[in-house]
Amino acid sequence: MADRIEISFLETFICSAFAACFAELFTVPLDTAKVRLQLQRKIPTGDGDSLPKYRGSFGTLSTIAREEGISGLWKGVIAGLHRQCIYGGLRIGLYEPVKTFLVGSDFIGDIPLYQKILAALLTGAIAIIVANPTDLVKVRLQSEGKLPAGVPRRYAGAVDAYFTIVKLEGVGALWTGLGPNIARNAIVNAAELASYDQIKEIIMKIPGFGDSFLTHMLAGLAAGFFAVCIGSPIDVVKSRMMGDSTYRNTIDCFIKTMKTEGIMAFYKGFLPNFTRLGTWNVIMFLTLEQVKKVFLREVLYD
Repeated sequence: MADRIEISFLETFICSAFAACFAELFTVPLDTAKVRLQLQRKIPTGDGDSLPKYRGSFGTLSTIAREEGISGLWKGVIAGLHRQCIYGGLRIGLYEPVKTFLVGSDFIGDIPLYQKILAALLTGAIAIIVANPTDLVKVRLQSEGKLPAGVPRRYAGAVDAYFTIVKLEGVGALWTGLGPNIARNAIVNAAELASYDQIKEIIMKIPGFGDSFLTHMLAGLAAGFFAVCIGSPIDVVKSRMMGDSTYRNTIDCFIKTMKTEGIMAFYKGFLPNFTRLGTWNVIMFLTLEQVKKVFLREVLYD
């Protein structure tokens, strides 16, 4: 039996893409609620107050289901799966090779946290540069609520959205919001992967714990929490730029949002975002750890 168990990049990519897509299927409704809350503006009334259409995560979910049907909660699921196949596969698949490259192939012992963070920042940025078109289409599909009678939808579906955006706005439009998206996904990826890696490493050293289901679940929840706390402001700016073309750039979106709605606007959708990312990370990491064992066994018994 080999002292060191290895898994190839292609195998890791396949495992990561599968786990990410599996988690996406379960959490799309929560992501749709998050996007609607983030894109929601204050609606002035006659007496100077404002009445938001969507109130809280569960209120948003029920409003969408009531007005658009249950299927409305899964808007953008196809584009979401496209995104996870590419982004999820690359960011996780590249993490171990990049981490090994940074510390050297001969390194022995626990890799320092800052090296894990740097590796995750790099892989998150690389992955989203490739996957940005899928993210754009997903946000645009999710942002469409109930339309007045006789008003057609902008896109018939994910594939139609890709072609329509290219036709009307040009190929470059598929990379709208790339700046905040790189910042958001690099930071969130670092918060997720580095924290999962570090916390899992710490928990496994506690007597009674090991490389177990409970360890993976606890580390996954922690990863989701850190990702939301750190990435929410950038996530709001990213969603608004992708869902609304009136902003000139990232700074313009940030300033206008801060001026008109205050700093708490950057934490809109925090609860559904944490519920979604916490659930997503637990499902994804649990699935990833199990699927990887299929390939690891093949290496062990060759």
